[in-house]
Amino acid sequence: MNTSGAHDQELSAGRTHPRLVERERETAVLRDLVRRTAAGRTGLVVVKGPAGIGRTALLRALAEEAERRGLRVVETAGARERMLRFGSPGAPLGSAALDTSATDGHAAARGGRSGDRAERSGDRGGRARAPFASPDATAAPPLHGPLLTYRQVVGSASVTRPTLLSVDDADRADLESIRALVRLMRTRHDLPVLLALGWRDREEQAAPVEWATRSTLEVLRPRPLSGPGVATVVRRVAGTAVEAGFQAGCLAATGGIPSLVTGLVAGLGELRLPLTGAGLEAASGGDIPVFGARVRRLLHGQSPVAVRAAQAMAVLGDGTATTTGAGLARVETTAFTRSLRRLEAVGLARASAADTWSLAHPAVRHAVLTGTPSRTRTDLHGRAARLLHDSGAPAGDIAGHLLASPAVAREPWARALLREEARTASLRGAAEHAVRLLRSCVPPGREDTCDPVLVMELGIAESRVDAESGIGHLTSVLDRLPGPGLRLTALSALVGALTRTGRTGRAAQLLAAQDTGSPSGRARLQLLEADMLLAATDNREAYTDLLEGVSLRLDLPGATAEERALLAGRAFIAVSRGERLPQALSAADRVLLSGTPLTDSPVSLAAAAAALAYADRPADAAHVYQQLLEGADAVPDHLRAGLLALDGEAAQRLGRIDLALRSTAQALGSTPGARVTHHQTLALAVRLHALLDRGDVVTADALAGTVPPDAIDDAWQWSEYLAARGRLRLAQDDPVAAVADLTECGRRQELWQRTNPAASPWWYWAGHAHLAAGDPAEAGRLATRAVDLAHSADFPVALGTALELLASAGGERGRLQILEDAESVLAQSGAALSLARTRVARGRALLRAGHVGPARKVLRRGWDESHALGAHALHDEAHGLLLSAGARPRRGAASRGAGELTRSEKQVARLAAAGRTNLQIAEALFVTRRTVELHLTSVYRKLGLSGRKELRSALGRPRGGADAAPARHDR
Repeated sequence: MNTSGAHDQELSAGRTHPRLVERERETAVLRDLVRRTAAGRTGLVVVKGPAGIGRTALLRALAEEAERRGLRVVETAGARERMLRFGSPGAPLGSAALDTSATDGHAAARGGRSGDRAERSGDRGGRARAPFASPDATAAPPLHGPLLTYRQVVGSASVTRPTLLSVDDADRADLESIRALVRLMRTRHDLPVLLALGWRDREEQAAPVEWATRSTLEVLRPRPLSGPGVATVVRRVAGTAVEAGFQAGCLAATGGIPSLVTGLVAGLGELRLPLTGAGLEAASGGDIPVFGARVRRLLHGQSPVAVRAAQAMAVLGDGTATTTGAGLARVETTAFTRSLRRLEAVGLARASAADTWSLAHPAVRHAVLTGTPSRTRTDLHGRAARLLHDSGAPAGDIAGHLLASPAVAREPWARALLREEARTASLRGAAEHAVRLLRSCVPPGREDTCDPVLVMELGIAESRVDAESGIGHLTSVLDRLPGPGLRLTALSALVGALTRTGRTGRAAQLLAAQDTGSPSGRARLQLLEADMLLAATDNREAYTDLLEGVSLRLDLPGATAEERALLAGRAFIAVSRGERLPQALSAADRVLLSGTPLTDSPVSLAAAAAALAYADRPADAAHVYQQLLEGADAVPDHLRAGLLALDGEAAQRLGRIDLALRSTAQALGSTPGARVTHHQTLALAVRLHALLDRGDVVTADALAGTVPPDAIDDAWQWSEYLAARGRLRLAQDDPVAAVADLTECGRRQELWQRTNPAASPWWYWAGHAHLAAGDPAEAGRLATRAVDLAHSADFPVALGTALELLASAGGERGRLQILEDAESVLAQSGAALSLARTRVARGRALLRAGHVGPARKVLRRGWDESHALGAHALHDEAHGLLLSAGARPRRGAASRGAGELTRSEKQVARLAAAGRTNLQIAEALFVTRRTVELHLTSVYRKLGLSGRKELRSALGRPRGGADAAPARHDR
């Protein structure tokens, strides 16, 4: 269906024209003109507007109404491709269009119409069609020839009945013929003839001056569709309801031009994309079939200046300043602005802000770029880069243009800019973009002739995304780099790339070749070894090989940043393996006591903090993570994602569910599950755990659904994801799937030698999955092993949760005592959620044993604590058990609030809320800074806060609205 007209409108009583949307005023005027012509009067109407606005649809509707009222209808159209002049002696209207000798009294069509204007069979109202030909520029006959011909033809045609003469695309016909027709209408008021002209607005061509002097002239200018009008057209074409997001996006992309609306719908159909906002957004990254072609046809109907203006804006992007766009289009600013107004009128451009412009939609921009010849595009990008550079634009705005113009990118100023932008991209973690930028500066096969520092920068960027190329480039320039600092930088990246690709032997050879005869040489070696340890955590085979061949001594004093980096890596590995724990924790403490974010790598400090977290000291670790994140301006984005993931993990271990969700959301950003980095994989796992802690199984399942199976590789972070997904399956009452995921997680943990039960809780959820699957023996085996390891290592959280699992897996005998022991251990750990979970389990056991009173008491505490933590699923479980115990809890537990703080905690909290630093508070209260930090950690946990910023409001008013009132528990 052609919907380029536009709103349901009855052109005559009882008839609704199917092609017209939002054209009530226009159809009313046309209906009145037909009525007047049928009554014997002369009429002239011009339908003006840009291509695609619906002129043809209105002229068709006019012809149908004329036929219905018995008028003779003659339709024709201007056509530049024809070389015969309309009304010339070779093809006068009388012979080409009307054959008055036709026996049925109807006109016979001898001229053809092209495209969708082909003549319909069964011409009911005496309709005929003939072509307007464009003039032959070399020979233009005098005006009186066509005028006499038209006078005879129209006069003879109108003798028998009133006549409609409809001329579409009149602007494409020769002006002499149009003037002749208009002059005839002016001089023959006695003829019952209605002349209708369809005229496309053209910047370079004005309508005949006679139009303005015709008193009976009607000029119709169809307006673009509104949002509801767009929705109506889409609904008619697609046959489905229109989503609000798609309606808004479609209106923005098409400017309400009906032919663009139908083209967009057709194009999305060819791409098999839904008619939704998301579907349109997905298609806007490239050229949309049908729609793109119509945009280009509409654009090339404009003036050459308008075309250049559109191309300049397509290259420059949204928010193009008028002066910049005019400079790129090489036109005067006033002409550029005038062309933009024309583009705005046809729905292709919009004013963004003061003196800035944009193309109407990304889909329009891609259509314009696709229609721009490649050589022209390349030239425009090169000139845009220079223009923006000279105007002081940011390097990021210029780099994209240089990538699209290789010749300009090799100029010295451009190479310097690309290198600087590549460094910025590397800090953002956008290694792939950095590689693209630097490769444009290093022509393939000419690396030996390039600046070795430039090749080194390329190799470092490549080492993360294309390790083989990175290794090749770094190796080729290692001996050509000036100065030991640059050589150390290249060597560090090379060792890391070799280790991540499993070539630890070659990496070790590079380390062994280093000069260690001086303090600086030994420091370099320590730093390189630390880099090697860190890189090995990305490759399990390299990690296993490395642990068999390198020393993990933990007795270094940690006096230098290089020593601390090596100590941090060794301590993290030792704690993960559950080996030499006192020495490892002492080493981690030395790193954190001596190191600072100003002198040490954030990776080293984070590794030392992670060692503490995996030794059941998550509060200490969280403090370090927060310090590092507060100075995140100096941390590359990909490392910041890792810090946020670790911070979320520490928060989740402490029961701070909201903080865990907030940190992991920042770490993941908008990255889809199929493209998460290893750092983000840990954030993904922690987020799943936090969502399940909150009881939001639906959101957790949706999040897990974003990760395709082939995205799961051999990295240890994916083991944590499998543990979280296994817990999700358990929450979904699918113990078989849960056991499968958690068993695979355990297998991977063993391969990675992560045998410390405090490093990962996978065994706890595996035990409960086995219980749900009817295998208490395997659950007991997992619990017993965890109890033994945690007890010997003095890990309270691991020990408490292991005892709770052991009680669940064992028989009734001894269960209450085991749970009481677990609760006692966890009460001193700071792991609030694990403690609440154990209390609920103990309350259930007491209730099962018939100890109703003690059960209610324990369950109330678990009920209160789970509510305060936001652990809704656990809170609901405690609620149900309380009801079973005969209690009648009225509502959610009250926030414990500031009333539960100790006197010392209140003092510290008030001073912190007043803006005092930890050191100032320690001096005021005559305590150590460490004591202040511990008090604040406890305050945040009790009040459910994420940090110092929330203290003032928390202490100044009751938290939680209704929850601030005293809780009414049971009767």
